[in-house]
Amino acid sequence: MSAPFLCQQLKMSKLSIRDLYLKGKRVFLRVDFNVPLDDGKVADDTRIRAVLPTLALAREKEARVVLASHLGRPKAEREESFSLRPVALHLAALLGQEVGFTGETVGPAVEQAVDRLGQGEILLLENLRFHSGETKNTREFGEQLSRLADEYVNDAFGAAHRAHASIVGVPAILGRGAAGLLMERELDYLSRVLTSPQKPIVAIFGGAKISDKIDVIENFLNFADTILLGGGMAFTFFRARGWSTGNSIVEEDKVSVARELLQKAQQKGVKVLLPRDNIMARELRAGIETRIEKNGIAEGWMGLDIGPRAIREFRNEIARAKTIIWNGPLGVFEVEDYSRGTLEVARAIAAADALSVVGGGDSVSAVMKAGVQDRISHISTGGGASLEFLAGKKLPGVEVLTDK
Repeated sequence: MSAPFLCQQLKMSKLSIRDLYLKGKRVFLRVDFNVPLDDGKVADDTRIRAVLPTLALAREKEARVVLASHLGRPKAEREESFSLRPVALHLAALLGQEVGFTGETVGPAVEQAVDRLGQGEILLLENLRFHSGETKNTREFGEQLSRLADEYVNDAFGAAHRAHASIVGVPAILGRGAAGLLMERELDYLSRVLTSPQKPIVAIFGGAKISDKIDVIENFLNFADTILLGGGMAFTFFRARGWSTGNSIVEEDKVSVARELLQKAQQKGVKVLLPRDNIMARELRAGIETRIEKNGIAEGWMGLDIGPRAIREFRNEIARAKTIIWNGPLGVFEVEDYSRGTLEVARAIAAADALSVVGGGDSVSAVMKAGVQDRISHISTGGGASLEFLAGKKLPGVEVLTDK
């Protein structure tokens, strides 16, 4: 099934929390509270805040809300460093109301805690991944979770590509599943990029590895006008073009794939821009000698950011765009000396008269650091899910939701 046809099926065709009568009902709300913790406290609450509109609507509808999420990758057993207790405390502070916390995920004590919930009250379950049944999507674990719910709502787009018990098992057992407001928004914007985008369409891909984005790039060759490539993945394309790469990261086993993508782009008339100049250093650390090199990377040096000419060329393409999708930084963004290219692209996207969608952790961080988040049409919480969606793949957590 082609990506455009797939997205036409999905676009606003799923049952929504808006459609549900929830007064007094137990609502199992799957969220993505997989947030970083620092010394037992939430270090970045972006994903938590993204769910607040759905929570507000559930409370307005007088639902009894049971929140469920994973955190990190514990080894299917209790590990205190992965407990969601700090998240419950943080959410309570954001809402200005008590948020219950079970300390367990399933079982009689949890069922009793859910039964005690009043209308508009919220209870957060312990980390779903403390149980092996979650990632294995066992029937038994799905049924245990289902006993906590009258209705199922998924607002965890970032986990929608996982066929886990809380994502696909519970709605299948209950026989119905609805999208939360964040899920709706994600599907709306990502579908628009693929099915009804205004031209010119500019796609910007960065990050360390081409292997993470092969399918997405290939899909975008069907309808994008320009693809801008940066970050570590660009050097695999350098090698495919016969340019020198010095000590830069190169996925040797993907050079032939990069060459094929460049050939397909040429056949389809899609412009692919690689950075024609780069900021280089002999090692990856701040405060050392750097230089700018054109058309490749010098022997003994590594490319760590796009150069001034590349920034100008990328900005020019972005300024002409009417639809922009961006995933992945264009340099070693976490080191300030090599963050300029990524920040300049963030500012250029914000200044463009275009529908813009930004996804991927470092891209989102760049938008925040540049202070332009309010001028981006949509900042996706999806990560891997958004990449799979943009590659035209079906997401299990979306497919299982009830059609209108």
